[in-house]
Amino acid sequence: MFCVRKVTDDLYWVGGNDHRLHLFENIHPLTRGVSYNSYLLMDEKTALFDTVDWSIAREFLNNVEGVLNGRDLDYLVINHMEPDHGASIEEILLRYPKCKIISTEKSFMFMRQFGFDIDGRDITVKEGDTQSFGKHEVMFIEAPMIHWPEAMVTFDTTNGVLFSADAFGSFIALDGKLFADEVNFDRDWIDEARRYYTNIVGKYGQFVQVLLGKAAGILDKIKFICPLHGPVWRKDFLYIIDKYTKWATYVPEEEGVLIAYASMYGNTEYAAQAIASKLCEKGMTNVWVYDVSNTDVSYLISETFRLSHLVLASCTYNLGIYPKMLNYLHDMKALNVQNRKVAVLENGSWAPKAGSLISEFLDKEMKMIDVLDPLVTVNSAVNKDKEQEIDDLVDAILESMKKD
Repeated sequence: MFCVRKVTDDLYWVGGNDHRLHLFENIHPLTRGVSYNSYLLMDEKTALFDTVDWSIAREFLNNVEGVLNGRDLDYLVINHMEPDHGASIEEILLRYPKCKIISTEKSFMFMRQFGFDIDGRDITVKEGDTQSFGKHEVMFIEAPMIHWPEAMVTFDTTNGVLFSADAFGSFIALDGKLFADEVNFDRDWIDEARRYYTNIVGKYGQFVQVLLGKAAGILDKIKFICPLHGPVWRKDFLYIIDKYTKWATYVPEEEGVLIAYASMYGNTEYAAQAIASKLCEKGMTNVWVYDVSNTDVSYLISETFRLSHLVLASCTYNLGIYPKMLNYLHDMKALNVQNRKVAVLENGSWAPKAGSLISEFLDKEMKMIDVLDPLVTVNSAVNKDKEQEIDDLVDAILESMKKD
């Protein structure tokens, strides 16, 4: 009757899925929906781990009530207070007036800022504190800036469940498939998991590294990883931890080339395609070409984290960088992209400037970016006299791969 799944014998997923939302955080496109995960532990005391976005609150509340089956809710543990997880807190408190809330000091500060009446019901915890619900004892681990400053994760030392907040999450609605091993994750989910991480958490790699270090200390005890978005992990932990380690340290997953171009009338696009063709002809076929004007920047960022090399090809616009390309550069800077090798091509009919400005931005505004020579300048359209320069640029990309 209710849309719930068992994680363990006494732990239930009681969240929900949203296929109506078009933009996550009102910025990142969702083409396959998103899940909001919440987990209900049925022990001597009942404990709910996080709530859901208000958009699916009705389904969520039905799920909670159905699993409780007449029992009261004793505790609500809030690992992450962002509204897509905390919006239903007040409704839970109204329905279960005896329920106590367990969270961090900063989390309670945010609850009060959002106007929640929690006085007298709050239990503040910090790193290393524990709480018993009966046979289950949990330990609280602070996880600041993943990706809000109040975040924590909770580890059930009894059954090895790690409630990981926004860590190890992903876009895409679950639609009944709760566990990562119930889907072909590497084929169907990894791109959206990467896009979720790189755009939501990507800036905070150093903090993710700290949390991964803490997780390493209990890795042999972890049996389940329960994130707030996406599937639950119960096997192959090293697969997703390896991905997170690369993303958090800004190490490319693959040797390959992302060619991002900004073209008004197709001439810069033709130059980008010429580079792609020459790379493939010389044996580098892991090449991906994107038009920055019709590709949402969240996808560009995801691909930037995946691949080792970039080619930025831009026409000049108002004596500057084409606006969509400039937006992409600013997102790369904001999300702390580094450890990449970048080739640059510019186009302009009378005053080509985009390339030199892109190179200057990469040198001055970003960290550990290697801008390759030569900078190729195209005047209006690619002609025969530019072929050698494009060949030289392609050779420079391939030569830099040999040095990696």
